[in-house]
Amino acid sequence: MAAKRFILSGGGTGGHIYPAIAIANELKTRFPDCEILFVGAQDKMEMQKVPQAGYKIKGLWIAGIQRRLTFDNALFPVKLINSLFRSRKIIREFKPDVAIGTGGFASGPLLRAAESMGVPTVIQEQNSYPGITNKWLSKKANAICVAYDKLDRFFPASKIVFTGNPVRQDLITVEDKREEAINHFELDPNKKTLLILGGSLGSRRINQLIAKELGWLLEQGVQVLWQCGRLYYEEYRHYHDGKQVQVMSFVDRMDLVYAAADMIISRSGASSVSELCIVGKPVVFIPSPNVAEDHQTKNAQAVVSKGGALLLKESQLDAEFESTFSALLANNEQQQELRENIKKLAKVNATKDIVEEIIKLIK
Repeated sequence: MAAKRFILSGGGTGGHIYPAIAIANELKTRFPDCEILFVGAQDKMEMQKVPQAGYKIKGLWIAGIQRRLTFDNALFPVKLINSLFRSRKIIREFKPDVAIGTGGFASGPLLRAAESMGVPTVIQEQNSYPGITNKWLSKKANAICVAYDKLDRFFPASKIVFTGNPVRQDLITVEDKREEAINHFELDPNKKTLLILGGSLGSRRINQLIAKELGWLLEQGVQVLWQCGRLYYEEYRHYHDGKQVQVMSFVDRMDLVYAAADMIISRSGASSVSELCIVGKPVVFIPSPNVAEDHQTKNAQAVVSKGGALLLKESQLDAEFESTFSALLANNEQQQELRENIKKLAKVNATKDIVEEIIKLIK
């Protein structure tokens, strides 16, 4: 029997890339001899991260529309047509059994070309508010895997499958890696560890907050693992002392950094929220307000409404951060309650369930 062939596209941010890699890894587990090809946007982070994960990737000349008038915006129709033609060529040569999109602009032309060429397609939507690409693709998709309720406002209800978001499988066992994590980061096992996550690119506002509050945090007796993002590393690296404060551009071993953490401050992108539900640590979400339809706030509120996390808006940080964090740090009962409630929301089989939907479409 011929080896199965799968083509995946998702990129621009880690929130689109890592779900696609998780799906590819599960496909490899199910079909060890299958062939997998990724398609991404030229010059975006997927062109580095996908090969690092062991997969081939081809690039499209595509980028998103900026909110202001730019030369790139004027080029968008040209880029889209070029990317559609290139996508058709890639599909014609690779001959995939199924095409899978996890969001990001490159997945638009790739899946639209696949649909037009009779290749079954699956969309994986991470957020509570879908991006423009997945909305565009949804009418002709064969299945739409989602992680939040009420998405029939945006997608055909008959195609929606509630799976949760795919996450790295090594996160499921972080509770067993505590000692390894303490040793890896050379932490003091008698101190609480605070993990700061600003997303794969970093968060300017969270970085500003931590820089301002770092002295105060250290006075509270915590040690800090601070993922500031590659865009901001040069600006904040001088805070790294290798002991109480460790500043990182990017975290390669997310399983260990989660295992080391006692409390977490994080953006609330969909993939981060899904990972944090599995990890089960007390979380303070600081949503980015600079995203479509404020979907990070909606993602966070879905957890907060179930008693699984705390939420601070950027506008509240100066007035309420210290009181909120010090109250959490002092209240072991609240910490345990947050751990238990957020873990109830975890979808540990999401990746496997998504792959089941893909398998159904193999002709």
